[in-house]
Amino acid sequence: MSESAYREMWEKLDLDLAAHDGLLEVLGKFYGDIYLSQKGRLNGAEYLDFVLSEVHGLRIKELQDAKAQGKKVIGTFCVFVPEELSLAADAVQVGLCSGADAGKELAEEIVPRNTCALIKSFIGFKLAKLCPFTESCDMIVGETTCDGKKKAYETFGEHVDNMYVMEVPQRKEASDRELWKSEVLRFKDSLEELTGVEITAERLKKGIRIVNEKRRALQRLNALRAAVPTPISGRDVLLVNQISFYDDPVRFTENINKLCDEIEERIAASEGVVPEGTPRVMLSGCPMAVPNWKLPWLIESSGAVIVGEESCIGTRNSRDLVDESGETLEEMLDNIADRYMKIDCACFTPNDERPQNVESMARELDVDGVIQYALMFCQPYTHESIKLDRRLSEAEIPVLGIETDYSMEDAEQLKTRVEAFLEMM
Repeated sequence: MSESAYREMWEKLDLDLAAHDGLLEVLGKFYGDIYLSQKGRLNGAEYLDFVLSEVHGLRIKELQDAKAQGKKVIGTFCVFVPEELSLAADAVQVGLCSGADAGKELAEEIVPRNTCALIKSFIGFKLAKLCPFTESCDMIVGETTCDGKKKAYETFGEHVDNMYVMEVPQRKEASDRELWKSEVLRFKDSLEELTGVEITAERLKKGIRIVNEKRRALQRLNALRAAVPTPISGRDVLLVNQISFYDDPVRFTENINKLCDEIEERIAASEGVVPEGTPRVMLSGCPMAVPNWKLPWLIESSGAVIVGEESCIGTRNSRDLVDESGETLEEMLDNIADRYMKIDCACFTPNDERPQNVESMARELDVDGVIQYALMFCQPYTHESIKLDRRLSEAEIPVLGIETDYSMEDAEQLKTRVEAFLEMM
């Protein structure tokens, strides 16, 4: 599409064109500095570059074309929303803008200033008319994974016509599993009502297979990162995980498997994106939505390489598959409910699985240290960081805790702390 056609599309979506132009300009420069400046990138990274360059362009055009064909677009903020069901209802599920300080001042007019940056971001993008994904949605699905989101959705719902909230349990007892299964069924019914498509066993089986294949591609990629020297930068893998929420799942899976093929060739040739002996770091904690690339950039520009991300934009999203043995609709819905209850989000209490998973992942990837990342005012992950710090220290795994937001004001301070941590390791 031409630039004029894109602008006409954005205008129909009621975006603030001048502000949107400014956002894309900043995003392009930021992307160039952080990603295109890397040396030794894989050829397959061209797919990542293309998707990001067209994230508000060609991908939005695809959503509009899908809507013109009668399909519905489902927007989400969290890994708890089952994409399998959306696909089974012949809908398109996409992640929504929530990774930059866009519209921050407007957001702070309707939520407290000491709200986490991610929440203020998705509200700010909407109020500032900057997110074409949000404006393309026929349903926006929130979830009760923290108190901040629960209360924010009340206010956010006043500014959108299509807000839907899933109740996520806070424990993992039998009664909680029953509650979650009822929420899965309620979401299924709502999708069928919205789309006019009955979710049959055949349709759901296909949806499960598509999403599982996407997860398998991500699992393959994460396993390859254990190689020494490291074959791909953490920044590029973060980008892969971020794109997994935006791009068509079948196309995404195909391209990531091609990327993995290239990585295997690099490993066979003992080639890496950094020299052998480069400090290996794992990130753990809060999700990093596009374009939240600040901390990975600071870490890797300080002389380390990120070899794993324990977050929702990381292994928490891809670690577990839905059991594909179900044949009846009821069996498949049970398998979906069971898979999503395995997510070790910090919203759960007690949450013994997560410390075990973090330590296990750190050992499997042979990391030299773990950096715990938390957004300011994110109570669940800042609380868990204390327990996790103790667990890793007892396991003699160096750990650094970082609490920050989306601004670049603390970049130099964070870089100094990261460099000191790497020197200590």
